[in-house]
Amino acid sequence: MSPNDGGVNPADLDERQLLHEMETVHRTRHETLLHGSPSALEAHTTRMTALEAEYLRRHPHRDVLSGRTREGARERS
Repeated sequence: MSPNDGGVNPADLDERQLLHEMETVHRTRHETLLHGSPSALEAHTTRMTALEAEYLRRHPHRDVLSGRTREGARERS
């Protein structure tokens, strides 16, 4: 990826940069969904997916909160 086609390749970002990029894309998601052009929404989705995939690749055993699972959600009901 280059700046002209969606930004720096997520694999080339260090951990701090990756987290910053993910925070930014998540913060801007709602506004893009509500008011972005179809191409802006597509680009945003592509970038968000690439960043999240890289995070998951690096952290396959990340902590999963029980309340963020189906079973945990059912227990709250």
